[in-house]
Amino acid sequence: MAYQPLPFRAVAANVLLAVEQGQSLSQCLPPALNQLAPEQRPQLQAICYGTCRWFHRLDDELRQRLKKPLRKPDRVIHHLMLVALFQLRYSEQATYAVLNETVEACRALDKPHLTGLVNGVLRAAEREGAPEPRDDSSRFSHPAWMVEKLRHNWPDHWEAILDANNQQAPMTLRVNALRFTRDDYLNHLQEAGIRARPTRFAPNGIQLESPVPVDRLPWFADGAVSVQDEAAQLCTTLLDLQPGHRVLDACAAPGGKTCAILETCGELAEVVAIDESAERLPRVQENLDRLDLHATLKQADAANIDQWWDGQAFDRILLDVPCSATGVVRRHPDIKLLRRESDIVPLASIQLGLLDAMWAILKPGGRLVYATCSVFPQENHRIIQRFLKQQDQALLLNLDKDWGQDMQTGRQLLPDPDSHDGFFYAVLEKPAP
Repeated sequence: MAYQPLPFRAVAANVLLAVEQGQSLSQCLPPALNQLAPEQRPQLQAICYGTCRWFHRLDDELRQRLKKPLRKPDRVIHHLMLVALFQLRYSEQATYAVLNETVEACRALDKPHLTGLVNGVLRAAEREGAPEPRDDSSRFSHPAWMVEKLRHNWPDHWEAILDANNQQAPMTLRVNALRFTRDDYLNHLQEAGIRARPTRFAPNGIQLESPVPVDRLPWFADGAVSVQDEAAQLCTTLLDLQPGHRVLDACAAPGGKTCAILETCGELAEVVAIDESAERLPRVQENLDRLDLHATLKQADAANIDQWWDGQAFDRILLDVPCSATGVVRRHPDIKLLRRESDIVPLASIQLGLLDAMWAILKPGGRLVYATCSVFPQENHRIIQRFLKQQDQALLLNLDKDWGQDMQTGRQLLPDPDSHDGFFYAVLEKPAP
């Protein structure tokens, strides 16, 4: 008997089950996309991202509709029904197609005994409409711990942060300043029929009115522009790069900031980019190759300087530390399912350890930029406060900027539905002797 590929809803259910079991979408979605015909792949991606985005609201509805939870071996059907609910609530897919094809997907997943349940639940959901959210976790479609932590840390902003996290992020470009001015590239976009505007804060940033495939961007393959959020682009405005500097990009993958550093100042002595992940480091090289740039790449734990450091201090260090990524939930909605509150304390310990290690290899008179894509103070200004208590010689620069909120030891950007992601920056200088 010939092999029959799974319907795309069945594939989506398997992807969501993998996310629930701890895989990120970036890990489990690419092989799933390869199971489908090219014309079905955009729909699968939209469904997987959308269901993760609204998971907590959809899951609350489904649990209300089920008399009892499904057995663990049947858990994939729970996710199949979440996919269908997402389509009923948030897509323009015809209702009859959602109902009929979800039942067929249930059979394709080798669960024919559950087709009656699936059909009954979805017909009731279609007939009765979405129920009122039972709590703030369902209302804002975030895990309860994240809602409460944001409410505590940002009493005046928590609802706006949660709402922003549920929006689809804009597509933002960084113009390669070695190749084009921003105004020149805006003109090229206009000629290509792509509507865009300059970003407010990043000097080389352009925000598109609507996302487009990168192969539609003029000279993308030749290194004219890169896709990078405006908040992430701001790192180069804080490094004060000068010709002859030796620069370290610690925790560099996938390489957007490494490339931005090289584009900002074309006469640097050397840029060293380090990442612990053997899987992610080739992405850095791919980006460098496309932009015709060069950096020294090393696979290592940046904090373990004995593994990789050659003894030559750095004039500038960008330390974009591993973090909860709670400032980029809108781009990575699977964070809502993957992250745990118990992750934050260990992450803070890693962040402080990295900061200590990088300080040791910063040249006197040098500058270190600390960055996260988190909105939790525990990973941001409190880390800087802890570090300054340990290193009383460190000089904290006052960032008098027109972006973000002044946190005394740095500036915090909160996610903006019409603009940048959530990000934190602090700048430290080591006194010259």
